[in-house]
Amino acid sequence: MATASLLPATIGSAIAMTAIVGVRYLATSGLFAWITGRVRPGHHAGLQPQIRREIGWSLLSCAIYGIPAGIVAWGWQARGWTRIYRDPAAYPWWWLPLSLLVYLFLHDTWFYWTHRWMHRPALFRIAHAVHHDSRPPTAWAAMSFHPIEALTGAIVVPALVFAIPIHIGVLGLVLLVMTIMGVTNHMGWEIFPRALVHSRVGGWIITASHHQRHHESYRCNYGLYFRFWDRVCGTDRGIAEFISAA
Repeated sequence: MATASLLPATIGSAIAMTAIVGVRYLATSGLFAWITGRVRPGHHAGLQPQIRREIGWSLLSCAIYGIPAGIVAWGWQARGWTRIYRDPAAYPWWWLPLSLLVYLFLHDTWFYWTHRWMHRPALFRIAHAVHHDSRPPTAWAAMSFHPIEALTGAIVVPALVFAIPIHIGVLGLVLLVMTIMGVTNHMGWEIFPRALVHSRVGGWIITASHHQRHHESYRCNYGLYFRFWDRVCGTDRGIAEFISAA
C-alpha cells in the first residue's frame, strides 16, 4: 500500500479512537459524578467552574490518548504490528491473568516515576499544576491533565503492546481497570467498602482514600493502582481517614 493511501486510514483510526476515548470519559465520569450526587448530595456544590475546567482539559487529553492508540489499533489490524492476539490458545492459559498483572504493574511503575518527576518544581508549575487545580478532585478530574502530562500517560499501553503479548480481551480489562480506578480515585469520597479499604489487600491497592492524601499533601502517594512503589520508596503516607468508606 502506498504511503499516500496509508495516511487517510491512520488519520481515520486516530479520529475514531479519539471519539471512543472521549465518549468513554464522558460516560464513565458522568456516571460516577451522578453517583456522587445521589450518595453524597451537595458534596461538590459550588464546583461548577472547576468541573468545566476539568472537562475541558480532559477532552483535550482524550485526543492525546486517542491519536497514538488509534494509530496502533490500525497497525495491529492492518499490518500486524503489535503482539496483541485473538486466539486464547496462542499462549498458555496462565498467561491470561498474568499478563493482566504484568501490564498493570508496568503501567503503575511508569506512572509512579513520571508522577514523581511531575512534582519537581519546574515541571509542576508548567504541567502538573493543572491536575492539582482540582480542589477537591471530582469524578471529572480523572483525565484533567496538561498536554505534557497527558502525553506521558498516553504512550504507555501503546508501547507495551509492541513488546509484551496480550490477548485482546485482557487488553480490554487493562483499559477498564485504568478507566474505573482513574475516576473512582478522584471522587473525593470512598466508593469501595471499608472492609476492603482496611483489609490486607486494601493495604496494597490504591483507592480514593489513598489518592486523596496525595491531593492534600502533594509529596506522597504517587501510585496509580498499587502501593508497591510508594512503600518501597518511603512515599506512602497512608489514607485520608476522614473519607468515609461505603
